[in-house]
Amino acid sequence: MKMCLLLIIALFFSGCGNGSEADEPFEERARDLGFIEVMDDELEQILNVDAVPEIIGDGFEWSEGPVWVEEYQFLLFSDVPENRIYKWTESDGISVYLEPSGYTGTTGQEGSNGLIIGNDGSLLLCQHGDHSIARMEAPLDDPRPEFFIIADQYEGNRFNSPNDLVQHSSGDIYMTDPPYGLEGYADDPARELDYQGVFRIDTDGTVHLQTDELTRPNGLAFTPDEQQLYVANSDPRQAIWMVYDVGDDGNISNGRLFYDATDKVGDEPGLPDGMKVTSDGYLFATGPGGVWIFTPEGGLLGKIKTGEFISNLAFDEDEQTLYMTADSYLLRLEL
Repeated sequence: MKMCLLLIIALFFSGCGNGSEADEPFEERARDLGFIEVMDDELEQILNVDAVPEIIGDGFEWSEGPVWVEEYQFLLFSDVPENRIYKWTESDGISVYLEPSGYTGTTGQEGSNGLIIGNDGSLLLCQHGDHSIARMEAPLDDPRPEFFIIADQYEGNRFNSPNDLVQHSSGDIYMTDPPYGLEGYADDPARELDYQGVFRIDTDGTVHLQTDELTRPNGLAFTPDEQQLYVANSDPRQAIWMVYDVGDDGNISNGRLFYDATDKVGDEPGLPDGMKVTSDGYLFATGPGGVWIFTPEGGLLGKIKTGEFISNLAFDEDEQTLYMTADSYLLRLEL
């Protein structure tokens, strides 16, 4: 989230950056970026601990929301301030996929953030500028900026700026709504909701508030059995991951702390943001210093460290490759 990046820089990293690399042509920079820090030997069971993240794209304003599209063998990801979605393929690299992506001229300024491929195979988007959860009304291989608005308000009040989303096998969509896409953030005078919510949108479009107790709800991920929902909180004063039970009616309850990383904020770039869960139940979650890798019980196995503010991540279909959006970069790690 762009606001997260600016906030961290302002609070913790003023004067610490080195701009020399950014001034070099991309082709002349090292293609590798970072390493894997092992904290528990169990990590070796789920990835190659000697693997190194590779830069496969560069020059974005704030990359976010990656999603792998298995049918067409490409990766999609948002550039939020540029109001654009990019496509990456192994053969052709980076190209513009969709523009505009999240601001179509109604309200607000910024583009799409979180992206997923819905249960029906369509592209679902969190749209900052239009304050909405939307579906692209076009085939994935023939994208057009034509959108069906799934939801854009709760009890008559417009969402702040939908940030991330997941879809349950029932069809219900869960989304987070922090203020990062508003021009004035939490103090924006046009803001209509005075809290940052986690919402559930059922299949007929009805919106249900799930919790308003998190200060900056952000990334979302289900456990493989969909019985639990992880929620990241991107607040440097409360940098935590929560986990909730998912009831038969779809509502979440029994929220409890999964892991607290607040004492690590400021040591390295990053906050709890996007996350994904493997089919074996391991949680890969962005946080201070990179991507934190947890067991289902909350044990920290290690980190993918890049020195960059990683916003989000996505696996390919067989979980052999991890893609990461990291500020101006797109990264790949062969697991």
